[in-house]
Amino acid sequence: MQCSYFDAGRCRSCSELDTAYDVQVRAKEDECRARLAALGGQSDALVWLPTVTSPEAGFRNKAKMVVAGTTAQPTLGILDPHGSGVDLRSCPLYSPAVHALLPLLADFVGTAALTPYDVATRRGELKHLLVTESPDGEFLLRFVLRTSESVLRIRKHLPGLLAAAPVLAVVSVNLQPEHKAVLEGEHEEVLTERSTLPMRVNDLVLQLPPRSFFQTNTALAAVLYRQAAAWADDVAPTSVLDLYCGVGGFALHLAAPGRRVVGVEASAEAVAGATATAASAGLTAYFVVGDATEWPVDADLVVVNPPRRGLGPVLASRLEESSARTVIYSSCNAASLATDLAAMPSWRPVEARLLDMFPHTRHYEVVTLLRRDQPAT
Repeated sequence: MQCSYFDAGRCRSCSELDTAYDVQVRAKEDECRARLAALGGQSDALVWLPTVTSPEAGFRNKAKMVVAGTTAQPTLGILDPHGSGVDLRSCPLYSPAVHALLPLLADFVGTAALTPYDVATRRGELKHLLVTESPDGEFLLRFVLRTSESVLRIRKHLPGLLAAAPVLAVVSVNLQPEHKAVLEGEHEEVLTERSTLPMRVNDLVLQLPPRSFFQTNTALAAVLYRQAAAWADDVAPTSVLDLYCGVGGFALHLAAPGRRVVGVEASAEAVAGATATAASAGLTAYFVVGDATEWPVDADLVVVNPPRRGLGPVLASRLEESSARTVIYSSCNAASLATDLAAMPSWRPVEARLLDMFPHTRHYEVVTLLRRDQPAT
């Protein structure tokens, strides 16, 4: 992939871009396999399924743009080491549809008189523009603001933006008043009639609220969910517990007649989206707001998709002591995965698959099937 920003030294977010893509993938495979091989006998029987690679460009469904510069001439992209804006509207990780939308959003900054937030002076209002693209070509747009001062102006001029960009299905504002490196705040206000973005993944249409997590690479997320569903069908559990379930991607792909599926997620908005998807798809699955580390582990099959820090010692211990027979562990950090597995010595990784969700970086997703001969009693 060619990138003028990388070549000019203006953006190094894709830290591995000067390495051939096949070499990038092999390095990730080597690193991930070494992490799990270090478990010793616990991983002796591990079978690696073929790696899933990604398109090298245009694969990201999200654009997280820092807004800097001035109201008349905003930059949408990142901040350089000195705190100045670097405009990345033509970033090749984004689709042509995103490239077409971003200039309209830059124009809207001026139309609505939105002052970009200045980190050095701690003044200004507009911190980020967060854009999510669905496989059907619709968009979710979020304005991350320091205060509510400009919300009325956004509301006033929003009809013009929607007319210029009819692909915008959901628009919201998020308030993040604190001066720290946090992408978003707790308060969200939806400004459009529709409040969720439909994300078509395999045979499901997941409902994505503004404040919820979804994988950045839709095509590989579809493969990830199909892999989990195939493993679940092989072991035929009567009950499934999906911890850190988000909008229900895993849980809803694993839902089947005669199978009790429960998803646990800290975000009430994500749980509402998952519940809506289950209802519209006619699937029997239940979603609850809760702490994954405290929820009773009482299912035949447990799915875990924790943040980068991993499960942690509490949940790892509870899985070790549970009566579950199978775990599907989806991880974006092989180091924390290995740490968790070391704390779960009765569990054996029997199959694993690397998915290169994040080309041109050192990051990747690895999904692992864990079994044990005798569950705890």
